[in-house]
Amino acid sequence: MTSPTAPGAPIRVLIADDQDMVRTGFRFFLDAQPDITVVAEAADGEEAVALARTLRPDVCLLDIRMPKLDGLAATRLLAGPDVADPMRVVVVTTFDLDEYVYGALRGGACGFLLKDSGPTLLAEAVRAAAAGDALVSPSVTVRLLKHLTRAPRQAAPVRTAAPAEPPAEPPAEPLTDRELDVVRLVALGRTNAEIAAGLYVSLSTVKTHLSSVQLKLHARNRVEIAAWAWQHGHARPAS
Repeated sequence: MTSPTAPGAPIRVLIADDQDMVRTGFRFFLDAQPDITVVAEAADGEEAVALARTLRPDVCLLDIRMPKLDGLAATRLLAGPDVADPMRVVVVTTFDLDEYVYGALRGGACGFLLKDSGPTLLAEAVRAAAAGDALVSPSVTVRLLKHLTRAPRQAAPVRTAAPAEPPAEPPAEPLTDRELDVVRLVALGRTNAEIAAGLYVSLSTVKTHLSSVQLKLHARNRVEIAAWAWQHGHARPAS
């Protein structure tokens, strides 16, 4: 994967959305950030893939429903498991559908946001992706985990794509108390910044704990970390 953005260098972003107003709004807000610059826009998936491969932006913001090539297919081409040098993709969509979330994450996206999440979370998702982290809309994360951990007696709804399977077994090496504190907050959809503030630790400390947890659980991303927490009774649903 492309190396994280160099310290001090602006985060270069590509925006792909078939709606002019959405692209304009995203560009206006992101260009106003001192550490982010929009380097390209695309109105369809094919154009997005071509521009991304040519310009190699730090982060690609992709809508899902686009002409010629949808955002999920574009994500697989830019960040999928078969890509030699995957790019960082954040899927931003109006459509809060489970199959879209699963498809985006399985396709290699490191973030999934709803367009009504607000500009602040959008900028945070860009920064997280550029730093090699992942951010999924908290409401999406919590809903997915409730679905993954529903009681066996409840019938599971039909879906078009299966979620990534979270680790089912306890870790070979137990998590420390502080690591469990971090995991509980991840399970409730908190961002790294919110976890740091809630535990009164630095952001780098949170990242260190998360890296250790991923190794111990053999988890591929924070969604799998959170799923493990819910399945093993280390998280409580938000009231």
